[in-house]
Amino acid sequence: MMADTKTRQIPAAVTLTEGAEARIADLMSKAPADAIGVKLSTPRRGCSGLAYSVDYVTEEAKFDEKIETPGGTFYIDGASVLYLVGSVMDWVEDDFTAGFTFENPNAKGACGCGESFMV
Repeated sequence: MMADTKTRQIPAAVTLTEGAEARIADLMSKAPADAIGVKLSTPRRGCSGLAYSVDYVTEEAKFDEKIETPGGTFYIDGASVLYLVGSVMDWVEDDFTAGFTFENPNAKGACGCGESFMV
């Protein structure tokens, strides 16, 4: 007998809310001509160790995770995926601030100002 060859769809490391997808579409509508998408990474900085960084990208890196959204391609830095698995990314705007927010089940703590986190 032949083995079942169905491939299981692997869920994306990060779930994007409608607000985050809309913001990605907005960013891509204003992107430099050579931008192929928007990329999330977790550079080392801040008082807790890691921070969230969202930037335009001009080329795909080999180990980046790629998520197609209605407004453009969203990449997650391959080295950062481990710290982000299961996270929810949203875009929040109010009278005082606007920015991406993250619910990250891997974070063991965050700094008081909310700029960085630790795993």
